[in-house]
Amino acid sequence: MATLRELKGRIGSVASSEKITGAMKMISSAKMHKAEGSLRRLVPFKTQIESIMANLLSSDATFSSPLTESHSEIQRIIVVVWGSDDGLCGAYNVNVCKGLTEKIKTYRSSYPEAEIEIMTIGKKMYKAASALGSGYGVKVTAASLDSKSEGKTVDNFMLDLQNMFSTRRADLIEAVYMHFKTAGRQVLTNVQLLPIVPELFNNGQKTESSRPYLFEPDANAIFNAVLPMFLLSTMQEIFIENRASEQAARVMAMQSANDNAKTLLEDLNLEYNKLRQQSITSELLDIVGGQSRE
Repeated sequence: MATLRELKGRIGSVASSEKITGAMKMISSAKMHKAEGSLRRLVPFKTQIESIMANLLSSDATFSSPLTESHSEIQRIIVVVWGSDDGLCGAYNVNVCKGLTEKIKTYRSSYPEAEIEIMTIGKKMYKAASALGSGYGVKVTAASLDSKSEGKTVDNFMLDLQNMFSTRRADLIEAVYMHFKTAGRQVLTNVQLLPIVPELFNNGQKTESSRPYLFEPDANAIFNAVLPMFLLSTMQEIFIENRASEQAARVMAMQSANDNAKTLLEDLNLEYNKLRQQSITSELLDIVGGQSRE
């Protein structure tokens, strides 16, 4: 049975843990709101790009771009998967890895002879994917940037992927990440980055307009100029959504840890008070017994 000193030490330790988890929850919440703000600022730009592309595709012009052309043979597939660099975010990386497993199974069934490479973003995801790779015979590499990267670093990463596809070092490039909907809901999402499919623009719905458009210099030139901008905005959006989803998962994990710490603290305080009362009662009985003997 624990002594009063031992219980007091446990109570102090749990109380400290409660304060730490509470502080970590507040920090993660602030980071999540910051990522949400970045996402809101990006959405109008990406929406405008998609609208331009939809209007172009609704015209009678013909379009051609190396970024939309499917390769005749799928020999090398790259799956870029996003996770976290830090822990304490619950089952976030585990859930992403489950979705990645299903995606690898699908590709192995559709393209049994193709070489599959998993490109991970985030240290925790690299560890999880490395264990997965050995079981399915896929190559696992860590990307040259981390989950906190932004701005020009992200743009350069997308340009590298684009160059790999254009030079046929990759025939199919897909992204697996957590799509941020709300603080309490994140959805595992698969997006084919390259080759680009027209259905991505405005969810595949062509934009209707009552007035005609004049394209200068021509529709195909505009199409090829805007297409890389669409890819860059998509990559920026994925990175931001991954950061927001990670912090949302961490907020939930810290909230759960904080609630558990409070429950444990209440139980320990109750046990401490019972033991303290028992000790006081025992001392009183000893005093009364000593006086009666005198």
